Amino acid sequence: FGQGNFYLELQNHGYEEQAKVNQALIEMSEELNIPLVATNDVHYTYEEDVEAHDILLCIQTNKKVADEDRMRYRGGQFFLKSPKQMSQLFSYVPEALSNTVKIAERCNVEFEFGHYKLPIFDVEEGVDKKVYLSEICYEGLKDRFGDITAVQEERLNYELNIIDEMGFIDYFLITWDFIKYAKDNDIMVGPGRGSAAGSLVSYSLKITDIDPLKYNLLFERFLNPERVSMPDIDIDFCYERRQEVIDYVVEKYGEDKVAQIITFGTMAARAAIRDVGRALDMPYNDVDKVAKMIPQELKITIDKALKMNKELMTLYEDDDQVKYLIDMSRRLEGLPRHSSTHAAGVVICDRPVHDYVPLNLNDEAITTQFPMTTLERLGLLKMDFLGLRTLTVIQDAVRNVKQSQGIDLDMALVDDDDQKVFDLIGSGKTEGIFQLESEGMKNFMKELKPQSLEDVIAGISLYRPGPMEFIPSYIKGKKNANSVTYDCPEVEPILKPTYGVIVYQEQVMQIVRRLAGYTYGRSDLVRRAMSKKKEDVMRKERANFVYGNEEEGVLGCVNNGISAEAANTIFDKMTDFAKYAFNKSHAAAYAIIAYQTAWLKAYYPVEFMAALLTSVMFGGGKVAEYIYTLKGMG
Repeated sequence: FGQGNFYLELQNHGYEEQAKVNQALIEMSEELNIPLVATNDVHYTYEEDVEAHDILLCIQTNKKVADEDRMRYRGGQFFLKSPKQMSQLFSYVPEALSNTVKIAERCNVEFEFGHYKLPIFDVEEGVDKKVYLSEICYEGLKDRFGDITAVQEERLNYELNIIDEMGFIDYFLITWDFIKYAKDNDIMVGPGRGSAAGSLVSYSLKITDIDPLKYNLLFERFLNPERVSMPDIDIDFCYERRQEVIDYVVEKYGEDKVAQIITFGTMAARAAIRDVGRALDMPYNDVDKVAKMIPQELKITIDKALKMNKELMTLYEDDDQVKYLIDMSRRLEGLPRHSSTHAAGVVICDRPVHDYVPLNLNDEAITTQFPMTTLERLGLLKMDFLGLRTLTVIQDAVRNVKQSQGIDLDMALVDDDDQKVFDLIGSGKTEGIFQLESEGMKNFMKELKPQSLEDVIAGISLYRPGPMEFIPSYIKGKKNANSVTYDCPEVEPILKPTYGVIVYQEQVMQIVRRLAGYTYGRSDLVRRAMSKKKEDVMRKERANFVYGNEEEGVLGCVNNGISAEAANTIFDKMTDFAKYAFNKSHAAAYAIIAYQTAWLKAYYPVEFMAALLTSVMFGGGKVAEYIYTLKGMG
């Protein structure tokens, strides 16, 4: 006790009982020589949040405000009080207040941003990690291609140098190691996901299974040397065995250095109104009427809705009950409603995770208390271990083929230019085919009649809200190559695979690089600015693109023999398309899974459909749908 590590805590929320307890604690302090400390239990920040907090408590405990037998914080004193308010409450024990300050001064946690805390991949003493990674890459490249060409070698060395300069050698070795573990233990791994498919290093390490050179995928879309940010390799595993890979990582790096990641469900505009209305016990129809006046669009807020919907604003101004409902909902909107464990996110640290972030026990899983975005800002390594049911279907189908026909299939060696497979996709009979089985996608594939994997990649990229409007132009160009026009000859090689339509983010990067002499890194920065509609950056970059910028090392279209008129037209088109342009690396990797499922359905329909039925056997609707498909297949 004498060392001052123990204190007697005084609180004052206006309760008579506290006054009695405080008096007894002061006497005890004098008698036992234990110092006092004054605190306030804080459940909401501002005094005026008392009603909103009470409603939130009701939402969280599934009660109504009018209920008598419920949890509540009476008296309205549970807000963050100012030093002046605390001084008035505890003026009779000034030493308790000075002790509060002393304890606060002892609490000193500093969060370090912008510095990576990557785990260390252990190699034998004296081994140079860059050389080690390089050797594995060259070995993998020989496995992939046999003879290595000068183009492949140049690209591989370029990527390895950037990975080394950015300090991500350990990152790639860690990823290579756990994917190797999965493959060595017959756990199905996806061909890639996201921009990592643009890396030849990833392909040679067998982290991904798509040749970036063949499909014109860009490394800088994945790792930009001019914008240092953590690489992001998300990996799909067999749905049923994903946990085994996480268990391997925990065992290898230590239980205290690996944690899953928390995710918060927040109260969106409509949900907040419905929740608050329920807690206030308002008639359902009245609440429903207000909730339905909130437009259903991305990132809508109640304030935005009031500006957009005059009828809602009138109701708010004229009806006191609706005004109270909306005001309380605005106080709670955006707050966490509940927490859960992120479906795929895992953080791996170089030291115990609790050295960097607080932890939480969430349904048996130990998770970080910070969500993914905060962890990234803190420089921690976040990996997504995703469970993809389709991979389980492919693996089961391969096993079925082995069992029924004695054939060992290696899906990585399947010919990706098989007319029989494209005929199946083009027929629209794509039930069970990854990404291609919705009614809209079936009709699109029937119209598109893909003749190459490039067509499937484009199909996956175009069939989304926004880029859908360019589908007719794409199909027209595919059916009649003579109908496609290019604003200048330099864009033709870039846009020819997509019949003159800008479909991919990578094409935007290639255009600014080819026409205006941008570096790959800078081209990615422009692509980002376009997709995020950063007007100030766009104005500046338009001038750079058209006329160049000697100081910043940009040649410009005009200095490259392209007219200012054509350059401006191309820039307008890029700006328009960049809002919707898709990451080709991601689409290409998913097109491979689509193709593999179509290949299995074309060549081994019985084994494939059996695996498909197994994967959905507890999802009633899908079982009936696939049995109907089977009848159609005879």
